[in-house]
Amino acid sequence: MAAPPQLQALLQAVNALLRKRRYHAALALIKGFRNGIVYGVKIRAPHALVMTFLFRSGSLRDKLRAILQATYTHSRNLACFVFVYKGLCALQSHTQGKTYQSHSFLAAFIGGFLLFGDNNNINSQINMYLTSRVLFALCRLGVEKGYIPELQWDPFPLYTAVVWGLVLWLFEYHRPTLQPSLQSSMTYLYEDSNVWHDLSDFLIYNKSRASK
Repeated sequence: MAAPPQLQALLQAVNALLRKRRYHAALALIKGFRNGIVYGVKIRAPHALVMTFLFRSGSLRDKLRAILQATYTHSRNLACFVFVYKGLCALQSHTQGKTYQSHSFLAAFIGGFLLFGDNNNINSQINMYLTSRVLFALCRLGVEKGYIPELQWDPFPLYTAVVWGLVLWLFEYHRPTLQPSLQSSMTYLYEDSNVWHDLSDFLIYNKSRASK
């Protein structure tokens, strides 16, 4: 069924507006905000669903509320950050007449402070995720620029061994220093596996019904 003429005309006008270069910077902010919402939901909703039903106690309503709250917080912060970042980059480029590398850092610095500076579980997870990737990228950049000598052997196995050794040592002897969700995961793997009463909580359930 064809769309009414008025709707077709409206769509044509909107598409014509979207193709105009003069509005590109402003429209990019809107699409960036949209993509931030979509990506935040895609990333956070499945993670929150799994972690909540694995480790969180409470009623079904409480669990669903926690999932929705985590998803909303993640997607809102990410969408607003993209909007702020792209807006500040465009503003700096417009003001100075060209784009500099410092524009990206400064825009993200301000956006990160404003949107991800609140010390909560969601922001903590996002920032730790970025920290590991930034460190990896800086090491690779250092090798590319010649600041770090390129090794003739693969350091990844040694890096892996050190990371796993440190995280289990921290878990066993300095547990409060680890992020809460990591503590929950490691408790499930390394402590809950030490306790059982019969076949039901040995293979079928993690904990017996009576202990829950």
